[in-house]
Amino acid sequence: MQISGKTFLVTGGSSGLGEVTARMLAAGGANVVIADMNREQGEKVAAAIGGAARFAACDVTSEADVERAVAACRDQFGALHGAINCAGIVLGERVIGRNGAHRLDSFVRIVNVNLIGTFNVIRLAANAMAQNAPSPAGERGIIVNTASVAAFDGQIGQAGYSASKAGVVGMTLPIARELAKLGIRVMTIAPGIFDTAMVGGFTEELRHSLEGQVPFPSRLGRADEYASLVRHICENEMLNGEVIRLDGAIRMAPK
Repeated sequence: MQISGKTFLVTGGSSGLGEVTARMLAAGGANVVIADMNREQGEKVAAAIGGAARFAACDVTSEADVERAVAACRDQFGALHGAINCAGIVLGERVIGRNGAHRLDSFVRIVNVNLIGTFNVIRLAANAMAQNAPSPAGERGIIVNTASVAAFDGQIGQAGYSASKAGVVGMTLPIARELAKLGIRVMTIAPGIFDTAMVGGFTEELRHSLEGQVPFPSRLGRADEYASLVRHICENEMLNGEVIRLDGAIRMAPK
């Protein structure tokens, strides 16, 4: 799928990987609806992009919010051709910590946002894409999810986060197989340690330590490298039902 002239929904598009991806898509000639809970920042990003972008206030765990965001794609730009799932949260907690057992509500919350929220977007976006006229190659849409290397190399204190991202990995292939008959591809990117707001507050010493764990290149990933892979996935029709690690060959230590 060539991105020019197409319309994409980008969850978590007001910052980090989502923001850079939204900007990349718009720069490539696509229309973008930025779906995020941060209205102030989301509207600022949409305004900076210009006429090719709109903002939709959206909690990915809410059926009504995602339905409105999908409707915004069709109402503003005529159709929805791609969904890029970047919305997510990070929580760390040990199963047995200083204050006792892992809080159940925090485990439920991270699974609800990262896994169920991603599925919520997939199902509603795919339903809209199924109405598209197929391209000459038979393609109607593309969905790109964001997992994490924690899905494979979860560290101590990441039980909830790892479980939520492993769920995204696990549903990639079965959904891709199901949607294949509709010409909708489903892919997942599993980033390693990226230089986003999550690590923005880290000390220089900790940043160097993290960079040293990456075999090559020995640095944190850049958001534009994630966005570049999203574009390649969109444009390469043979990529379907797969999870791509984008991590510089890192394999996370236990802690």
